[in-house]
Amino acid sequence: MANESGKKNTTIAGRLWKWTKRIFIWIFIFQFFYILLLKWVNPPVTITQLVSWVSGHGLKRDYVSRSSISPNAKLAVIASEDQLFPDHSGFDWKSIKKAMKYNEKKPGRIRGGSTISQQVAKNVFLWQGRSWLRKGLETYFTFMIELVWGKKRILDVYLNIIEMGDGIFGIEMAANIYFDKPARNLTKQEAAMIAACLPSPKRYKVKPASTFIIKRSKTILQQMNNLQTDPDIQKIIGTTSP
Repeated sequence: MANESGKKNTTIAGRLWKWTKRIFIWIFIFQFFYILLLKWVNPPVTITQLVSWVSGHGLKRDYVSRSSISPNAKLAVIASEDQLFPDHSGFDWKSIKKAMKYNEKKPGRIRGGSTISQQVAKNVFLWQGRSWLRKGLETYFTFMIELVWGKKRILDVYLNIIEMGDGIFGIEMAANIYFDKPARNLTKQEAAMIAACLPSPKRYKVKPASTFIIKRSKTILQQMNNLQTDPDIQKIIGTTSP
């Protein structure tokens, strides 16, 4: 009887392991093809957008193509969020180390060291929050989009899906709401003001512009002027031939 019971348990465990492997294989295949699809197709919706809508903050967005986004907007977010974007492979290790040291000294004020690629990985495929599981998945998806999409596509998706105001997602909707114009017509100053809200788009108001936005947009504008002649950045934002 004991041998029969042991065999049954072994059989059940074997079946569970077999089905578990199958499930993980199918999940891997699905997410790989989804990543590949998003190289050409914009994400239908993200978890962050759904949460914004369900929680009452709204969901205002309007995805546009690369050619419909001003180089000023592309340059502004690089200057604001990730100045080494053309050079790294998805991770800015120096910034990550600085953020970790800062967070150790001031645990009550968390500072991030995420690149644009990491922000895209988090916002397109994952949820907001801080956990080792989410960070591990973010690392994986960052690696994959760098490998499959490339820098131009990552920047395009970023500018279409990132929150740029309370319930306002993407540069096209932000340009329309804040400056009554399409994203392709944004000036340097206007693009810098929108990029200035990115640390906390629900908190910092672009219009009417808060003191923080005015001050930070001036700094971003200075950085834009410094970076605009970089040939690697020019290739990504479309001001020179590829």
